[in-house]
Amino acid sequence: MPTGTLLIIDDETRLRQLLSRVLELEGYTVLQAPDARRGLEMLQQHADEVLVVLSDVKLPDAHGVELIPKLRARCPEAEIVLMTAFGTIPDGVQAMKQGAFDYLTKGDSDDQLVVIVERAADKARLQRRVAELERKVGAQHSFETMIGESAALRAAQHLARQVAVTDSTVLLEGPTGAGKELFAQAIHQASPRRLKPFVAVNCSAFPKDLLESELFGYKKGAFTGALTDKKGLLEEAHGGTLFLDEIGELELTVQAKFLRVLETQTFTKLGATTPTAVNVRIVAATNRNLKLEAQEGRFRPDLYYRLSVFTIDVPPLKARPADVPVLARHFLQYFAARLKKRLPGLDAECLRLLQAYDWPGNVRELKNVLERAAILTPDNELVAAGLLPTEFYTLPDAIRATDDPHDRSLRAVEARHIREVLADVEGNKTEAARQLGIGLTTLYRKLQEYGLTA
Repeated sequence: MPTGTLLIIDDETRLRQLLSRVLELEGYTVLQAPDARRGLEMLQQHADEVLVVLSDVKLPDAHGVELIPKLRARCPEAEIVLMTAFGTIPDGVQAMKQGAFDYLTKGDSDDQLVVIVERAADKARLQRRVAELERKVGAQHSFETMIGESAALRAAQHLARQVAVTDSTVLLEGPTGAGKELFAQAIHQASPRRLKPFVAVNCSAFPKDLLESELFGYKKGAFTGALTDKKGLLEEAHGGTLFLDEIGELELTVQAKFLRVLETQTFTKLGATTPTAVNVRIVAATNRNLKLEAQEGRFRPDLYYRLSVFTIDVPPLKARPADVPVLARHFLQYFAARLKKRLPGLDAECLRLLQAYDWPGNVRELKNVLERAAILTPDNELVAAGLLPTEFYTLPDAIRATDDPHDRSLRAVEARHIREVLADVEGNKTEAARQLGIGLTTLYRKLQEYGLTA
């Protein structure tokens, strides 16, 4: 049986009550209002519940067709059905143009009313689900979800927030793995285009001879194998944002064609003779020095200057060491939940090594390191330093820590003891492991951890 809330706005009390009774028998909750003013007030109060508004065309204080925009403003996801005693084609056409779902003549059969209301309610339910999904997606890719409080990150976010509300082209510069796509998504979600598509393409992921057809599309017969027309990614992003990652990989011929898109918002598909118009915002990203590339002839200078209208430097992780502990804990919680483990946190030495590391792979590398550590750590235990990859134990400061005779930390004492035992057994690791009372694999791990050689 159908469920949901409806609102009937009609000044004829008996008809309003009759319609309410018919629809209540179908399983709906029905609200009633005798005029436009009280109907709008009631809709404002129950905007999260009302699926369909049934409104008379001739109300004491408004005309139903003129009321539609006001109803939509208070409850965008609700559908509107207009009712009149004397239906006319012009009124019906005008109602549909204003956004009404349907137009009914009073006195039509109850069965017809119920069918139309159910169709309208189904559409409203779908629109609410879509809107909720869009809100969830928007929340996942907003500036608020970016993790970190470092000055470098905040400066980049401040610039991105300012440019997001405009239609200006944005160029994101920074090393691979620093989070340029996260910035692009956040800019899109903070822009007026957020309800339109966000289309991302990695220019380095396509063979050079295919990238042009992927971006611009083609007409049937444009080349061998083009059996049907194909929309390009520019058309897919119409009304929204096209994110071009690693734009420095574009061939010079494609760069020339893309320059035209930025200048005129038009392009010509492969095999076409007439241009196609689009309305799309471009956000590009690169890990190269495009200005230098342009100066040396590897990138078109005119395209570079069109792309760099608003440039944002996305900071590498090594420029924001204060964010490493926060990010590490976030990733640890995420992977613990996925692995169904309880991991209390990171031990002090593990955290020290994470902060001392240079992070050439940036945030992406940190995420991978924490996933590995979460897999290796037993349930209900802290993530220990010994579970980090080998490169963390060959850091200069880690080696110096084990060489300092005045360092009385457990780590330094253990490293010196292992070195002394290895010296006594002339480097025989099997015998050293036996004397130390540990497994051979544990000994090798500790040798890596402390940067020791024998």
